[in-house]
Amino acid sequence: MIFSNKKLALSVLATAAIQVQGVGATNVTTTPRAATGLRGLHDLAKAKGRYFGTATDQLWTITDSAYLAITGNPNEFGVNTPGNQLKWDATEGSRNVFTYTHGDYQVSWAKNHSQISRAHTLVWYSQLPKWVSSGGFHNATLISIMQNHIANVAGHYKGRVYAWDVVNEMFNEDGTWRTSVFYTTIGPYYIDIALRAAHAADPTAKLYLKDYNTDWMGSKSNAMYNLALALLARGVPLHGIGFQCHLITDSFPRTFQENYQRFANLGLDVAITELDIRYKLPQTAALVTAQAENYKYVVNACLAVSRCVGITVWDTSDDHSWIPSVFPGYSNALLFDSNKNPKPAYYSVADALAAATVRGNWSP
Repeated sequence: MIFSNKKLALSVLATAAIQVQGVGATNVTTTPRAATGLRGLHDLAKAKGRYFGTATDQLWTITDSAYLAITGNPNEFGVNTPGNQLKWDATEGSRNVFTYTHGDYQVSWAKNHSQISRAHTLVWYSQLPKWVSSGGFHNATLISIMQNHIANVAGHYKGRVYAWDVVNEMFNEDGTWRTSVFYTTIGPYYIDIALRAAHAADPTAKLYLKDYNTDWMGSKSNAMYNLALALLARGVPLHGIGFQCHLITDSFPRTFQENYQRFANLGLDVAITELDIRYKLPQTAALVTAQAENYKYVVNACLAVSRCVGITVWDTSDDHSWIPSVFPGYSNALLFDSNKNPKPAYYSVADALAAATVRGNWSP
């Protein structure tokens, strides 16, 4: 998960006015398609050989029945990603002491709602316990620690998750390597080691690398592409590339389809894994319309690539979004408002899914 910034434009929708209610904004009356009911985003995606999913966090603490009803509706969301419960600090806070209570809750919750779990994440520079990030381990020791962590966590969920984000956010904006504890201690081959360990722990899971600001053609996506090429040439088990897609309305280059396609041409699946599109408050009707068009653009870019297997939004409704706490002054990034009403963006996504002509190849 994390950041984004670049540029874009607008258009979309018609008929019957609805109220769009957002976090930190006054209500804005717009005139898009009437929100008379939900369309079933996952059902629409599945009919075209894709999935549509959402991410959730701390479900055991949530008493918001409207949120739970939408989030747990398999017609809307067929794939569920635990936002934080499978990260290193949540699963191995102390060395070789593994805790799965919260992760198990979320994976079981998804299964009980006829949803498939997409697991996030085994190796990341952030949300590491201090014993890892500040342990001062030598190369061989940190390799062993990483392999042990992956073997335990991926092994624990073997057969229960569809895919793993094995390594998350390995590049800087200019395409150079991020100086994580893994890179500085082990070197770039920590990614080979992590992927091989994950495959050994769960041979049937799809294994992904992912980062943010890699959706468009540029230095960072070039670095990811070159890494994927090198890994495949070395015979490393890599099955897909995830594109986080944390975006700012009208602020990103429109080269998504071209970029996704070049990864697909390598024989890899691609997936949009953390989609949200924020804007700076106060909310206006123009921003609401632009956001809806931006969502349609992103979804259409995926749908034009047969190996783009699916799309995950980074939570369900605006009141559960991470955006306001991390990007002050920005909000309203998701498909449902804080009152759990579908927004114009929801209907633009549904329209794009319904109109798709290129069939995907996703199979759970």
